[in-house]
Amino acid sequence: MKISVLSDFHFGYGYNTELEEDSFTNADEAMQQALNAKTDLIIIAGDIFDSRYPKTPVWSKAIRTLVKPLMAENRGIEFVSCTKKLKRVSKRTLERTPVVALHGNHERRGKSTNTLEALENAGLLVHLHCDTIVFEKDRTRVAIHGMSWVPDRYAKQYLDEWNPKPLTDCVNILVLHQSISPFLYSPLEKPSIDVQGLPRGFDIIIDGHLHNAGAENVRGTPLIFPGSTVITQFDKTEAEGEKGFYEIEIDEDLASENNIKFNFRPIENRRRFFFEDVYTTGGLHTNVERKLNEMLMREFRKMPLIKLKIIGKESEYSEQDIKQIERKYGHQAILRFVRDLESPEIMEKVEFLRNLRYQKLSAEEIGLNLLYKNLEELNFKSSFDVDGIFSLLVDGSVDNAFNIVTGSQKTLASFSNAES
Repeated sequence: MKISVLSDFHFGYGYNTELEEDSFTNADEAMQQALNAKTDLIIIAGDIFDSRYPKTPVWSKAIRTLVKPLMAENRGIEFVSCTKKLKRVSKRTLERTPVVALHGNHERRGKSTNTLEALENAGLLVHLHCDTIVFEKDRTRVAIHGMSWVPDRYAKQYLDEWNPKPLTDCVNILVLHQSISPFLYSPLEKPSIDVQGLPRGFDIIIDGHLHNAGAENVRGTPLIFPGSTVITQFDKTEAEGEKGFYEIEIDEDLASENNIKFNFRPIENRRRFFFEDVYTTGGLHTNVERKLNEMLMREFRKMPLIKLKIIGKESEYSEQDIKQIERKYGHQAILRFVRDLESPEIMEKVEFLRNLRYQKLSAEEIGLNLLYKNLEELNFKSSFDVDGIFSLLVDGSVDNAFNIVTGSQKTLASFSNAES
């Protein structure tokens, strides 16, 4: 049995910028590679979309990729069982190349329908959240146990309450989309799950959310990070790594050693990303041109993205230097500049922004974490659902949120009933 593990497409990332097509073309290539390799089953480990509320063009382009498994032949894999009741439309998707997926932090919408539930309703995949689904091919059974994203402060509690157990006579795969210490850390909220607290007995553990692909070994169990298919973090680790997906092959002889193998398959046509430090000492303009000339000697299928970190003193360069560089090289590369300068005022602002950045969360989740932090500093004892209030604010229901906070309305459910 062959399983393709993809994650973090972030459809819609860079919308209305030079990078807006990258999330679609990269994910489409990864999906097509998986299907061309005759995969039996596809797992998507969260963050299919970059926003909780994708724009209509984003939906349209995303569906072009997500519908491809429905047009591929079923290679003999059969649906056995699922702990959730599957809709008829979901069962039909399993007759082709099955897709099971989690929602990620960019897709969670509190009590309302999220994008993964919408995709499931459209018959494009099976959405798992604290659920287990079992497939079989050639006498080999695989059980996929999936928990979609929940806020990190609740993740351990959710996982413990769900308490997934490996099934007998199955290859058991646990799929998450969470921060797991020490691999993913946020200054705003420590992960409540660490590697030692991961459930035992699974043959493979997969975690989305981390955008850099890689594999670790935890107590003899492979822990696979598929990584994102598109550049979003713009840090040195993304410049050094590849984008792609993992392929898992399971030998039908479960008693044999090394019956499970996995390998990483890179996306060949992705945009190349470079991250370089340049120093103001000796002349910023000269130093940057030397770096760019070295990198741009190669030919690229897509215009490369180059991020240049300026290190030094403010007095040793001018904004005019940067504008001249952009004019000269703007037709050859997409240039991004970041400053790490010896100015107390600037460094204070940079440090403030760095501490606010929640590594893999959307702007909305940053806002939610700041709301919790501010309430905690105010020693505020809430008598309402903070996540629910925040969802109302995001939806634009400011009056409803205000009424709940002030006590004139007691529950979120009352609003839902009134609106329906």
